[in-house]
Amino acid sequence: MHDFIFKNNELYCEEVKVADIANQVGTPCYIYSHHTIADHFTKIQKAFAPIQPLICYAMKANDNLAVVKTLVDLGAGVDIVSLGELKKALMAGVNPQKIVFASVGKTEEEMTEALKAEILFFNVESLPELEEIHRVAKKLNKQARVALRINPDIQASTHQFISTGTLEKKFGIDLTTARKILKSKNKYPLIEFKGLHIHIGSQITTSKPFVAAIKKVLAFLDILKKDKIDLEYLDIGGGLGIIYKDEKPQTAQDYAKAVLPYLEKTSLKIVMEPGRFIVGNAGILVTKTLYLKDNGFKKFLIVDAGMNDLIRPTLYDAYHEIVPVKQTKARKIKVDVVGPICESGDFFAHDRMLPQLNNGDLLAVMSAGAYGYVMASNYNVRGRGPEVMVKGNQFEITKPRETFEDLVRGETIPNFLK
Repeated sequence: MHDFIFKNNELYCEEVKVADIANQVGTPCYIYSHHTIADHFTKIQKAFAPIQPLICYAMKANDNLAVVKTLVDLGAGVDIVSLGELKKALMAGVNPQKIVFASVGKTEEEMTEALKAEILFFNVESLPELEEIHRVAKKLNKQARVALRINPDIQASTHQFISTGTLEKKFGIDLTTARKILKSKNKYPLIEFKGLHIHIGSQITTSKPFVAAIKKVLAFLDILKKDKIDLEYLDIGGGLGIIYKDEKPQTAQDYAKAVLPYLEKTSLKIVMEPGRFIVGNAGILVTKTLYLKDNGFKKFLIVDAGMNDLIRPTLYDAYHEIVPVKQTKARKIKVDVVGPICESGDFFAHDRMLPQLNNGDLLAVMSAGAYGYVMASNYNVRGRGPEVMVKGNQFEITKPRETFEDLVRGETIPNFLK
């Protein structure tokens, strides 16, 4: 559920009219519901209360400081994948002991800053990365805590670009190599091997692949016990799907019911990394209609947002519901909803039935809270729109619209061209 609802034919975010926000801040713009974010987080907390996991919000889904601060205030940790995310997480006030650091390509600078911040642990993706962390830890004379990211070779039913748990993907360490590393852990005196990590993909709507991956890791843990290797944490990653169109994803309660019996078999502390589940349906992209173009073959509803603002339809052929911000009884027509970018891939929907709208009417692209603004770009020298958070009857710009000056700041013409 979410807090974008119609009242008297007007779309509201919590207690504020979406049109009022758009009229004040302009379009395109992103709008987030504070209550929806908090509600989705607490649903996971309650569902998994029997094992009291550390819930590390996957910041890559939406790194807006207001979003992160909302979750940190509720007790969340953060799952990061870059130095920038580390710095933003610390700005939001997260306890470093609630930060876990993934990414297959951590740099020396990122390792250095994470070690100085004393994060909970790195999720290590390869043997060369482990060796580099050990080298950097030695350079700093610090202990580095790590969990090995296991690739369980489990296929999840999701888009191939966001499936990460098979051996044909770049993520994680195969079980044989992981065992060799742990059996030779004395080679790394400045590494504390704290646990295992799995993450098999994103937008997964059934518990079966999660259960399969967890069972595989539990069997591996039994082998490690025979090797007399003791660990403290099991990080089960994220990946819970949401409703975009007609999916029937499991609820947090359903997911917990499926995996808790297995997690309760281990004495390890559990870490979780939900992202999309928390913020996906907590945000919308609001755009304004510019023209209706009819070329005799198709009708195109041209709007002022583009693929630079929300790339998911272009990148994943992803479906997003699109609704007029003000409900109308105008007859529906079949249109492609497209933006102004100079690419045929610049679209939000194909062959969508929408009411015939007038120039300047507002549309809401729903379920845009995850992998929306964070994947936006400045293609075609377009400034990214503002981000706004609503709480009750209040709203505030949490990140302003980028100006042309923002886009060219630091850019120069070299002397040899003058």
